[in-house]
Amino acid sequence: MTTIAVSEQTKEGLRSLGRKGETYDEILQRAVEAAKKQLFFEAQERLLEEGEFVPLDEV
Repeated sequence: MTTIAVSEQTKEGLRSLGRKGETYDEILQRAVEAAKKQLFFEAQERLLEEGEFVPLDEV
């Protein structure tokens, strides 16, 4: 375990995201996973908008 310094505003934001009985660590773990998924979907969106694709029947 480690300690990280956060502002009171951030602490309150984390608290508002938490579920009953959930630790700050658990809240942060969920937030990290959600952020990873969001980044993945944003990358996929960019690929669809900017990428060049070859139809499967041409491969």
